[in-house]
Order: sequence, then structure tokens, then C-alpha cells
Amino acid sequence: MNATPFLWHNGRIKPWADATVHVSTHALHYGSSVFEGERVYATPQGPAYFRLADHTRRLFESARVYDIDIGYGEDEINAACLELIRANGMRSAYVRPIVFRGAGGLGVLAKEDAPVEVAIMALDWGAYLGDAVTRGADVCVSSWHRPAPNTLPSWAKAGGNYLSSQLIAAEARRGGYDEGIALGHNGLLSEGAGENLFLVKRGRLLTPPSSAGILAGITRDSVIALAADLGIPVEERELPREALYSADEVFMTGTAAEITPVRSVDRKAVGAGAPGPVTKALQQAFFGLFDGRTEDRRGWLSPVHAGADAQEAA
Repeated sequence: MNATPFLWHNGRIKPWADATVHVSTHALHYGSSVFEGERVYATPQGPAYFRLADHTRRLFESARVYDIDIGYGEDEINAACLELIRANGMRSAYVRPIVFRGAGGLGVLAKEDAPVEVAIMALDWGAYLGDAVTRGADVCVSSWHRPAPNTLPSWAKAGGNYLSSQLIAAEARRGGYDEGIALGHNGLLSEGAGENLFLVKRGRLLTPPSSAGILAGITRDSVIALAADLGIPVEERELPREALYSADEVFMTGTAAEITPVRSVDRKAVGAGAPGPVTKALQQAFFGLFDGRTEDRRGWLSPVHAGADAQEAA
């Protein structure tokens, strides 16, 4: 990970190396953090966030689940995200806002007066799964399952939830795969270690429902909307593991992974063993939002610069 000159920490821009936390930080011991992953794209009009307000809204929703008082408003966090990109002079970035319980004594339940810290990092980070975004990923079905409902809230993007993801991803990498797919508590398809899952069958787009122990992904939601624009039928429904082996196409979505095709599952080729036409059409529509080929009809892009600044940055 390459450090940028600046990050945002507890209300102000500061040098990267100056943003430190104490070893007694509650989140370090008990996972009491919520976070977001966001992308800034270099568009013809200058750098722009993709669905910034939606990411910030989910950050606050996740914090509400765990009774974490962020201490700032949504507009303040949005403004800080924009300010950070300008401070670092970046045209594109992966951005990580994080909210966590700080140093305030040990104990599973943090003290009421325990501090809450807020930080935002911006990184130069390319495709999460590397060249799999073009060639297609090789994935496996993991032996690890996602938690059952009413155990860990899967809709909250919380740090502790990703211990499950680490087990899934590590098992996949040990087996020589790019990524792992988890089943839910009922043995049906859930999601990848850090991505939502889509299958294509006879021209229809199938995806596990939000009740399948998944994070209700913002890129997932975007793909469903773009599929509607392209006239591709979408069904959210429970799917068995074997649906992966008979699918015409499979792909995964996420802010980091964007839209990554899957070319094999458990060393069984998906379709022709290469990205399929539906996946390619959705990739073109998605990435077209950032190079001008696709009209931003929903106002998903938030320019980092305004007015004359946007012209200078372009």
C-alpha cells in the first residue's frame, strides 16, 4: 500500500504518518468499527466520486446498528471526502472512510464516554483482483459459511464481519484460486469474500437475495439498475451451489472488484471459460459512466472540483 501525502483524521487534514491510534483502542480488541470503500474515477470532466452520498448514508446506517455516534453529519463526511482528494491532488483513488471506538478502557461493551475516531484514507489502488477483471477470475466454493441471520448483521459494513471474509479468501488463495464464494447458513449461495455474486442463465440475471447473509452492495444495486436500462431481466432469489456449475456466465461486483467476470468455479469452466456477452455489456455500461459513454442519468457522480477548478483538473 502506497501512502498518500495526506489523510483526514478527526476533523482535519493531516500528514499520513501523523494519524496514529493507541494499542488500547477498542476496535483493535473487539472489532467495533464500521467503514466504507469508495472510488474516485478520472472522468472527462475531472475526478468524481461514484455514489458518494449512498456510501456515506450506509456508513451512518452501519454505525447506528452498533450505537456508534459518528460525531459528524453526512454532509460533513461528504465534504471531507472531497477535500481529501483535492489535498492529495488525485485524479482517481480508492477511498476508505472508517469510524471506530478509540482508546477508552477494555471490556466488550465500550464505556459510554469512550471516544469515537473518524478517519478517511485515499489510496492509489487498481483492480482488486488484478487482471481477472478482463480475463475472468478462477474461484472456489469455500468450506466456510456466512453467519446465520440474527448472529452478525450482514447489512452493516462492520470490521468484525470481515474475519469471515479473511477465512474465505485465505482458503481460496491456498488452493490457487483468485477468490472464494461462501454459502449461507442454509447451504445456499451467499457472496464472495468481498463481493456480491451474479449468475447469468438463458439471458436472465440471477443474484442471491439480500436475506442471504450478504452485504447489500452499492455496486450490486448499480448493476441491477444498469441491467434494467439494457433490458436484461433480473431475479433476486435463493440459489443452490450447483447453479454455479450450470450458469452461462458468472460475475462478482463490489467497489474494489467493480465488475469482475468468473471464468471457472472449482476448476469447472463457466460457459466458454471466458467473460460472456451479458457480463461484457454490463461492464461497458458501468465503466462507461466514467469515460462518458454512459449517461449519468441518476446523478451517481459527484465532481471533486467545481466550476473553474473542474476545468483545470480535466
